[in-house]
Amino acid sequence: MDEVEKGKLKTLLNYWIEHNREHAQEFREWAGKAKSFGQAEVHDDVMRAVQQMSKANESLLSALERLKEE
Repeated sequence: MDEVEKGKLKTLLNYWIEHNREHAQEFREWAGKAKSFGQAEVHDDVMRAVQQMSKANESLLSALERLKEE
């Protein structure tokens, strides 16, 4: 991978991580709203998505760290 592509990938990884964090926050807010109007199962489903997004971010962060090590 050349340095230009490596730099672009670092930028994309940072963007994706932040983007996922923003979505996860929005998911949490809507999960809380669903729970407040009696949709506990919807809440649980959305919160599972938040957990999965967190796992995805762990992988993206790991990839970013590996790129920084080179």
